[in-house]
Amino acid sequence: MSPPAKPVLLTGASGNLGRHLAKELAARGWRLRLTDIAPFPDPLPAGAAFVKADLNDGVALLRQAEGCGAILHFGGVSVERPFEEVLGPNIRGLYHVYEAARREGARVVFASSNHSIGFHERPSGNAERLDYDCAFRPDGYYGLSKAYGELMGRMYWDKHGVENVNLRIGSCFPKPVDRRMLSTWLSYADLTRLVERCVLAERAGHAVIWACSDNPASYWGRDHRERIGWAPQDSAEPWRPEVGGITADPVTERYQGGSYTAIEYSRACPSPRDPFALED
Repeated sequence: MSPPAKPVLLTGASGNLGRHLAKELAARGWRLRLTDIAPFPDPLPAGAAFVKADLNDGVALLRQAEGCGAILHFGGVSVERPFEEVLGPNIRGLYHVYEAARREGARVVFASSNHSIGFHERPSGNAERLDYDCAFRPDGYYGLSKAYGELMGRMYWDKHGVENVNLRIGSCFPKPVDRRMLSTWLSYADLTRLVERCVLAERAGHAVIWACSDNPASYWGRDHRERIGWAPQDSAEPWRPEVGGITADPVTERYQGGSYTAIEYSRACPSPRDPFALED
């Protein structure tokens, strides 16, 4: 598969997923511009250049995006944190990414998250799987920023024609390590193939992908993967005998967002399945 004709900008390049993508995409001959607020910790891959930059600095981001055909936006706060810590990189920083994409005519691949829908309850069967157009139900400030990011992509597509693919990443680790990950796990190899197709697909429009491997226990159903020509090849099932059992926290076990839903949780009883209902 031929590499993209134009350079590709990767934000969050010094994080775990960014480092993996930098190595694998560079090995495929991609010309990469890497950026992060933290130094790049590995030897720089062939064909890649790194510039330290803050997502809050819109001018720096515009400079890095010049001439790029795609922006892989994996930067920002990547776990649940207080609102003020999330605000700058995840909200203002995303605006800077989309302004750069609008100016360059670049496609955005946005690392969204399952935490944008984390307060949906876990399904009891395949018929209850969530589709891409389900309601947002973020489970914290981090998840809220990811819902905002997907909505910004919708607006920039409607208003400016900026193509964007929103990857609702489940749990991307070398292997699943708990029971929930049997449903949410995304292998590194499947992530690489997914990002590759997001950039190389002829058309993307505004798309949402459930970014998880081919897990029979998945919580998620329809999305736009056929549009970009991606299908996961790995599965969490081989690790089923190794993972742990049910946690002691009923909130964690009830919702798709897992432990994030239990952070500072103060309700006396669960919210209704219908977010606009008074009770179930």
